[in-house]
Amino acid sequence: MSQLLLDEPGKKMFLLGNEAIVRGSLEAGLDFAASYPGTPSSEIGNTFYEIGKKANMYFEFSTNEKVAMEVAAAASACGLRAMTFMKHVGLNVAADAFMTIAYTGVRGGFVIISADDPGCHSSQNEQDNRYYARIAKVPMLEPANAQEAKDMTLFAFAMSEEIGMPILLRTTTRLNHVRGAVEIGKLGPRRGKGHFGKDPKKFVTIPAHARVDHVLLLERMDKALEICEKSEFNKVIDMGGSDYGVMTSGVAYNYVADVMAAAKVKGRILKLGMTWPLPEKTMSEFIKNHKKIIIAEEGEPLLENAVMALAKDVNPKAVIYGKRSGHFSVMGEFDPDVMKSAFSKIIGKDLMPKNIHQPKIQLPPRPPSLCPGCPHRSTYFAAKKALKQGFKEAIFSSDIGCYTLGIQDPLNTADFLLCMGSSVDAAGGFSKATDQKVLAYLGDSTFFHSGIHGVVNAVYNRHRFVYTILDNRTTAMTGHQPNPGMGTDGRGDPAPMVSIEAIVKGCGVDFVRTVDPSDIKGMQKAYEDALAHDKLAVIVAKRECVLLEVRARKKANDFKTWQINQEECKKCQVCIKTWGCPAIYLAEDGTVHINEGICNGCGNCAKVCPFGAIHENTEARK
Repeated sequence: MSQLLLDEPGKKMFLLGNEAIVRGSLEAGLDFAASYPGTPSSEIGNTFYEIGKKANMYFEFSTNEKVAMEVAAAASACGLRAMTFMKHVGLNVAADAFMTIAYTGVRGGFVIISADDPGCHSSQNEQDNRYYARIAKVPMLEPANAQEAKDMTLFAFAMSEEIGMPILLRTTTRLNHVRGAVEIGKLGPRRGKGHFGKDPKKFVTIPAHARVDHVLLLERMDKALEICEKSEFNKVIDMGGSDYGVMTSGVAYNYVADVMAAAKVKGRILKLGMTWPLPEKTMSEFIKNHKKIIIAEEGEPLLENAVMALAKDVNPKAVIYGKRSGHFSVMGEFDPDVMKSAFSKIIGKDLMPKNIHQPKIQLPPRPPSLCPGCPHRSTYFAAKKALKQGFKEAIFSSDIGCYTLGIQDPLNTADFLLCMGSSVDAAGGFSKATDQKVLAYLGDSTFFHSGIHGVVNAVYNRHRFVYTILDNRTTAMTGHQPNPGMGTDGRGDPAPMVSIEAIVKGCGVDFVRTVDPSDIKGMQKAYEDALAHDKLAVIVAKRECVLLEVRARKKANDFKTWQINQEECKKCQVCIKTWGCPAIYLAEDGTVHINEGICNGCGNCAKVCPFGAIHENTEARK
């Protein structure tokens, strides 16, 4: 049994931030959870996938974040405690529903996790989702460590039911992926099945009802403000004086506290855990008592703007240091060095470490790349072979997933990318705006998420391009979660397998071809035919993610590696300059070799070599 299901109040566990959120929800008696996987929130769903049935709660991987938001909202409307979680850009997808749920209010506690990504560790932007709490008028909490992640999740459910509103729990990558000691409480009882009591004035948001709901929303926010002003999560930490007053929230607090303690900076810290609505009385009292105020917050200067506005009334002579003063940047993620650098400039004392040994050898960069044996590499290679010299003018409209890594040399098969599902929509635009060849790419999970409507649009508007659905039988980049095309649901139970090909044909596409990417010649022929087609052409490149394939092969003791026969090798370097598998490398003496330590045994390099110099390493297999 998972340690997260232990009912031993007072016990301490070493938990990932995301695991702590799961534990907090279980202590709150969570009944229903839904999500579309997205890093840095992915481990929340992975954990529910493992323990959901044992916890006697319902969990699903929804087709996208908007769907997840709406199915969870329905559960809340039935009086169940519900949760949905997503990465920051996922809330963009769910925003339509999110804004309106604030109007309707909730019955069962409803908590929404937005996992922001300062520094763009795994995202296309680093937007600050604290704005969403303000736009929607939804209370927001920001944990600073794993213990608070658990405690705030538990509190959020109770608060949600007390004021009848959804609660936004905003995390960041560092919080989601930190590990820390967490003291657990008692597991809460489940409510099981709920019941929906009809109330059209509450839940049917026609204009006449919405105008009334808006008034009620403002009244609920007044209650939220009362709770915020008294919240135990907003507290002052005395660092031995009042030279500086520091306001901070979330993970940034940890860096502030460490730097002030190490440098013996005398001051007080107002640590805000409930950051919307802003506790203006608490903040104003803090501002009154400090001549110098430092605002340490990741992202946009939201807290800083509020402090500046309050200071004009309560302490106009206060000197405020933050992003507007140039001491912090709106870009990137905070870390100890960022905090030391800022404090050094503010207090006039160099806090940066000295005499750090710098290695003489600069380590080479290690950018992410398609795995050795990845079927996407074969697909891109075949497309380029089919395009021949036309490759340089062809437009590759890419999408969010492992296959975005096709942007790298030597594949160079990503020219345009906005967000999930944008590849097929943008490809339609390119096909009408230019006479260039257009090829769109997206994965199987992304197809179900937001790739279907683009097919409908392309058929309806007579767009002409080649649309490749890279069906690697999983949601690979976020951790191999199931999707509707796999035959498994969010609880690990057998589920109907939704056919990508049937959907595409049902949308009216008459060119639909499914090819195994390891059949490079067959894939090339499919592209040649698709490029010659006078309408939308769809290719389904279907082969299991190589990581899953390797696990199965190792389990069956059927693992292969490959080697290059140096006598047959002509050193043409096609395998490096055109194929580009990271397992193949050029030695200092100009010979080409395969690194058996990372070779996944696909053997596609043998099909690519024009001189047949690559063979199975039978000795290594023995």
